[in-house]
Amino acid sequence: MLSIQLNNMDYYNSKIIEGTTFEAFKPKVEAALKKEGFGVLTEIDIQAVMKKKLDKEYLPHLILGACNPVFADKILSVDQHTSLMLPCNITIRQLENEKIELAIINPLEAMKVIGNEIVKKYAKEVKDKLDRVLLNA
Repeated sequence: MLSIQLNNMDYYNSKIIEGTTFEAFKPKVEAALKKEGFGVLTEIDIQAVMKKKLDKEYLPHLILGACNPVFADKILSVDQHTSLMLPCNITIRQLENEKIELAIINPLEAMKVIGNEIVKKYAKEVKDKLDRVLLNA
């Protein structure tokens, strides 16, 4: 049985699910991203990196660098330095209790430092899309 628990923080939103595997869940996240116009530009395997660099054991943990090119273009058209804030990071993390956490950055908080109302408007639209990813993955 699939079980879901939603969590909201200022700088990210997340959900914890059970009843699936890490390997089965990742394609669902990617499909939900695609449905909202995002592609995954980067993938960082925290488990592999920490093992290689520090010889430290981690449970499976991925950082996906997701980008919606339409919104990236809109934001970059306002201020080229917003590229420092891209892409949107999403994590899929195996928890010790066999549950999986999907966490998505809150673009409104990430872009707040720019202090531009147009960027804020676009960040709100991206947040709405990422919230749907969170709910539908």
